[in-house]
Amino acid sequence: MSDSDDDVPTLSAHTLAALQEFYNDTRSEPDHSSLTTDQFTVGAVEEDWRMSQFWYSDETATQLAEEVIREAGEGGRIACVSAPSVYQKLKQNVVDGSDRVSAVVLEYDRRFAAYGDDFVFYDYNEPLTLPSSVAPQSFDVVLADPPYLSEECLSKVAQTIKHLSKGKVLLCTGAIMENLAKELLDLKMCSFLPKHNRNLSNEFRCFVNYPSRLLSC
Repeated sequence: MSDSDDDVPTLSAHTLAALQEFYNDTRSEPDHSSLTTDQFTVGAVEEDWRMSQFWYSDETATQLAEEVIREAGEGGRIACVSAPSVYQKLKQNVVDGSDRVSAVVLEYDRRFAAYGDDFVFYDYNEPLTLPSSVAPQSFDVVLADPPYLSEECLSKVAQTIKHLSKGKVLLCTGAIMENLAKELLDLKMCSFLPKHNRNLSNEFRCFVNYPSRLLSC
């Protein structure tokens, strides 16, 4: 043994046991690697193109959050159907009035289960398969962003919207869905142009069935 070995510090049995316990606890903790430090930051959960996920820009998420808060009113309930960016913005408590409403996020992506009771698993292929905690016509505003630009997808999501909504609907989808949105939900196209963090090849628009500021933005 060299002289330098005599200078190497040693840990007591108690310290070693505590350190081992710490390592064991660390390994047993759930993996939240898909979330950033602020789990409600728009983009905290990374987009997955395989599920046709494209998150709104922070500015668009803020404007849509402001819209649904205004329309839901004091104590209002908001359903974000396949629109986690808006849900996240509502939960950041940076938009005026967000503390006076409640919101849930209906998503197929189970990573959003990190949001606890606010998460509702949702598969648009089974539009009315929802938990009993999600009562019919129990949301003051339903904001929906169908994952695919197809008649089948929008038709099924429309069933979900009708099931959830007390009346006010805000739909975000491609401009090419305008006629079908009118036919299924009697929605009008807004002047407001939503933007995404990534540029989409299809023109994207918002549609509403009530007198909205977004109509003339």
